Amino acid sequence: MNKDLKIATRQSFGEALKELGDKNENIVVFDADLAGATKTGIFKKAHPDRFFDIGIAECNMVGIAAGMATCGKIPYAASFAAFICGRAYDQIRASVCYPNLNVKICGTHSGLTVGEDGATHQMLEDISLMRVLPNMKVFSPSDDIQTKWAVEEASKINGPVYLRFSRLATPVIYENETTFEFGKGVCFGTGNKATVFATGSMVYKALEAKELLEKEGINIRVVDIWCIKPIDRELVIKCAKETDKLISIEDHSIYGGLGDAISDVLIENYPKKLIKMGVKDSFGTSGKALEILEHYGLTTEKIIENIKS
Repeated sequence: MNKDLKIATRQSFGEALKELGDKNENIVVFDADLAGATKTGIFKKAHPDRFFDIGIAECNMVGIAAGMATCGKIPYAASFAAFICGRAYDQIRASVCYPNLNVKICGTHSGLTVGEDGATHQMLEDISLMRVLPNMKVFSPSDDIQTKWAVEEASKINGPVYLRFSRLATPVIYENETTFEFGKGVCFGTGNKATVFATGSMVYKALEAKELLEKEGINIRVVDIWCIKPIDRELVIKCAKETDKLISIEDHSIYGGLGDAISDVLIENYPKKLIKMGVKDSFGTSGKALEILEHYGLTTEKIIENIKS
């Protein structure tokens, strides 16, 4: 993990879109008057004829994207996660998932790390909303390298995909040559004290905890669940059997998100206690991103505390 190099996954998303557009003329991008913030403006500059700013009309945007998909295009429809998942949920459900159309829903500024924009913009329910939809795949990449791979991988899947990105710049975890596999998590370490399942911007915090615990002679493993649906059931069961304690951490509500997805696997296959770290049945609040994460207990120190307790 390169702690000195920090990149927001929304930035990686914009760069990856442009590169994908260079290679594939069927890629079209839609935005809802937020191209500067979502970074789709990078694609717009390179491919203005395939970029469409629909304005503050997320429902209409998703409907148009669905129409484009029926014509053989591969639309990426982007906005803040709170807007595209919240306002356009009916269109995602009925116009994209029900007919199983090839539309990629892209939610930037997810979770608490939107910071000063406050509770109305801090989307803590999007994983829950998206993973319950039939036909939908759910990606929550953790760093620059993985995000760029995930954006291109989504274009190879014939059907709906939800891609979740963060506003906060976080350390680059992976090397450029790292390979990933659809539906498979990435496991760091083989320790048997605990497994920390993490997703998105929480992966680097879990890895920080792993490094600090190793200095005390406590060996754990960290699993990056970047693909929440379909989840890597085999890896979850393996870790449950091989480690003493299980913890999940996500910048999301503990209801319906990563923790619940893991719990579903455990209940059916290997019942075991899971400590869920996330937002506990409340909205977010305004403030500096890192201060908000500390307020809600989403820190390296809290991970360590839960492992030692």
